[in-house]
Amino acid sequence: MDIFELLAGHDHEQLVFCHEPSSGYSGLIAIHNTTLGPALGGTRYWHYKSEHDAIIDALRLSRGMTYKAAVAGLALGGGKAVVLANHGAHEREAVFRAHGRFVESLKGRYITAEDVGTSPADMDYIHLETEHVVGLQGRSGDPSPVTSYGVYRGMKACAKVTFGSDSLAGKTVAVQGCGHVGYNLCRFLNEEGARLVVTDIDAEKVKRVVEDFRARAVGLDEIYGVQAEVFAPCALGAVLNDATIKQLKVRVVAGGANNQLAEERHGDLLEEKGILYAPDYVINAGGLINVNSELEGWSAERAQRKAGEIYDTLLRLFALAKEEGLPTYRAADRLAERRIESVAKLKRTWV
Repeated sequence: MDIFELLAGHDHEQLVFCHEPSSGYSGLIAIHNTTLGPALGGTRYWHYKSEHDAIIDALRLSRGMTYKAAVAGLALGGGKAVVLANHGAHEREAVFRAHGRFVESLKGRYITAEDVGTSPADMDYIHLETEHVVGLQGRSGDPSPVTSYGVYRGMKACAKVTFGSDSLAGKTVAVQGCGHVGYNLCRFLNEEGARLVVTDIDAEKVKRVVEDFRARAVGLDEIYGVQAEVFAPCALGAVLNDATIKQLKVRVVAGGANNQLAEERHGDLLEEKGILYAPDYVINAGGLINVNSELEGWSAERAQRKAGEIYDTLLRLFALAKEEGLPTYRAADRLAERRIESVAKLKRTWV
């Protein structure tokens, strides 16, 4: 494996290998691009089949964070860290304090946060060693309501382009996943008068949404074939694939899940089928906006207002896609790259 070829292929600035033997800590910190500001991205604690898989995950995820921050209009770059859970059980305090020391060694080039496999308690351990961490207990709080509000506003932008009005009243929305993001999205939709069809692997979560918002429950695989205006994936990634796209009977796909396309070509398939796709890292940027609010000292109300701007961002994105004849997932990348390039060209001045 040629590390420098991987870095060049993903256009990364830096990949840091971290090891602290007494705690059993081994990890990676990937910094993709800091043109717009310091790299921000969560720390993932995961068992990888190989170190190569861990590196690829860190590189892929950090690049995604660059694009998400760029399209959201934030002064942040993209980064990601992974802590390898491959070496058996260890004391979490020791592992995450060790990780915090490596974060601190980057002197603010990278800011970490909670991610898959980590918790606010782990962030508190990291915070014992560095100030370059967000998502702490008692700070910005649960990002789900802000994420859901951004998805809701993005869905309204999709409705405006597809149906000529951004009203979702009377529209049927098939929501896959009734966790924190899915539940709050259903709340916003119910308040506007949308009809809800829902599913989740957790029967109790489904029951709660059905009871609170008069939703109709369907089986896990049935959700793809529901006759609806909108399909909202809010659970696992890679749910838009060869098998599921064939079943879709919707005009719009707009949801809070990450990495919804199993492969990029599935974005082309949606385009060919006449389904408007709201690129996931654009419509679900509310979580990042919520974390940024902690850095900037914003109020909860300001964070929600900023998430609401996803509506306008998606309208610009759809206009660009139409103008340049691009599928929407490619237009999203183009929008991010243009912002990064424009800031990169700014003349440096004396400070």
